Amino acid sequence: MKNTKALLTASLLSLTLINAPTMAAVKTIVLPPDGVQLKPSPLPGYVKAQGNCVACHSAEYMLYQPPTAPRAYWDTMVKRMKAVFKAPLNDADIPEIVDYLAKTYGNEQPK
Repeated sequence: MKNTKALLTASLLSLTLINAPTMAAVKTIVLPPDGVQLKPSPLPGYVKAQGNCVACHSAEYMLYQPPTAPRAYWDTMVKRMKAVFKAPLNDADIPEIVDYLAKTYGNEQPK
């Protein structure tokens, strides 16, 4: 029994060492280019959204949100990105990002 266990351990170690180069192979992922960019704006939240929001998802995501969404909706969404998805947002930047999103994609868009 003791020899069987030692033999099994040695066999598993050998398999691990033999397969180590393939297990440690570096994988690269090439994503397609974004077809949609954030809508340019002089609002300070635009630059902050570029630096934060599209680091995790495409700007196209904003187009799927309701254009009638009020400021509270955008505030909830941005805070959700931070709390649930761990977006690395500074709390001080959130009001400016929300302002940009509400005025550019939400119900505060110019008519």
